Amino acid sequence: MSSLQHVNPTVKGIRESAHSGLQSLAAHVTQEIAQGMQKPFKEVIDISSGDPHNAGMKPISFVRQVLAVCLHPELLGNTTLPLDVRLRAQRLLEVCDGGSVGSYTDSSGMPHVRQSIAEFIMRRDVGVHSHAKDVFISSGSERGLMVILKLLASGEGDTQTGVLTPRPCPHTLPTLLDDAGVALVPYQLMEDRGWAVDLSELHRALKCDRGGCNPRAIYISNPGTPTGHVQDWKSIEEVIRFAAAERLLLLVDEVYQDSVYGQGKEFISFKRVLFEMGKEYSGTVQMVSLHSLSSACMGECGLRAGYMELVNMDPEVTHFVDTMLCTDISSPVTGQIALDLMVNPPRPGDPSYDTYTQEILLIQATLSQNAQRAHEFLNDLPGMSSQPAKGGIYLYQRLHLPSEIIEKAKKLEVEACVLYCQMLLKEEGVFLGAGCQNGETTGNHYLRLCILVPADTLEEVLARLASFHLRLMDTCPYPDRGVKGRDIRDTL
Repeated sequence: MSSLQHVNPTVKGIRESAHSGLQSLAAHVTQEIAQGMQKPFKEVIDISSGDPHNAGMKPISFVRQVLAVCLHPELLGNTTLPLDVRLRAQRLLEVCDGGSVGSYTDSSGMPHVRQSIAEFIMRRDVGVHSHAKDVFISSGSERGLMVILKLLASGEGDTQTGVLTPRPCPHTLPTLLDDAGVALVPYQLMEDRGWAVDLSELHRALKCDRGGCNPRAIYISNPGTPTGHVQDWKSIEEVIRFAAAERLLLLVDEVYQDSVYGQGKEFISFKRVLFEMGKEYSGTVQMVSLHSLSSACMGECGLRAGYMELVNMDPEVTHFVDTMLCTDISSPVTGQIALDLMVNPPRPGDPSYDTYTQEILLIQATLSQNAQRAHEFLNDLPGMSSQPAKGGIYLYQRLHLPSEIIEKAKKLEVEACVLYCQMLLKEEGVFLGAGCQNGETTGNHYLRLCILVPADTLEEVLARLASFHLRLMDTCPYPDRGVKGRDIRDTL
């Protein structure tokens, strides 16, 4: 590779992520602080993406205790640890090859853990059957999704495989589709309806892109990332009927299923709805559902483990899912163990049950309260508005920016929301995610905030963000800035 022309064209075609550039800037600012450069802040606060532990949230004690014993089996005799912790660790070590977490596992995951996941799915979906052979463990949910995308990908030009993808969508998804060689077919979520999925918009998107590519799947996240919308039964049914009629594979990201807090909202899995719709659908619609340790309550992003369940997939196809996972050798064993603990936590009467329950409830309460606090505070700022989040760990905030900022961004050849985030990082040390999708221009500008952070961290972020935002609005004419700006200053 002596020059750029020798680099794989598919790799050169991957869209550059705005988030990558902001990450580099955040690292640069952090380095400047470490070198003693004077800043009006002591550290960069990163709430740009869903990494709760990085933001200061504490891990679940039961998970870390079991992992500690599995990593250091001498702790099995330590009676200061709860008995159920030691018994669970002993059982998990017994199902590891060689009795050690240092051994390889099957490429698709440890059979014991896959069975635990299948049993969890059956409990969650009120008895709908799940089988361990249909569960595949991967190094995070995105790795699982990539396996499926690579199995789908084929053709070029108007025969290239396409995937219907929501706008907004997870900020890593466009890059993932590019990497797999799959065309992104955008469908717009309805912001004025709380970012709902609209059936007529799905039909419009499909009609517009047929001829430009060959749509073969639809991706959907529930709870929505980064929008925080939560689908109800009727909406899920509509999507399933649409997928059935158009012969599309359903790719359902349900990684934040444990974080629904909107009043009157609940998580309902696509699989449960599918199997309530009768054989016409439950026996024919193909679906891949994804879950991960990155879920809100676990927040164990660094352990790198997730799973996918394949529904109605041809066994000859699932064989190649296993083949593709072989290229990873296996998901980290510590991550697989944590998956087992996530889907099979302490039960009433177990020594760890009370502590585990208290920690989970605290995480859920923090998330719910932060969602309300951030929404109310930021919507009182001039030039900001958002739909309230009902689930997930993000608030997706709309920016109504002055024309001067938009023009400056055009001259710098960046999206206006990216420029806003760059300025915020440099002036206040707050790292937010830019809402634009890898260079796709929609004319609207958004910020992405992870709200699963300690309450005091959120307050610090809000104070810094408001200070920057009001200074920015003071320097540029903006028709709606008056009273709201003065009210906010009074509270800072």
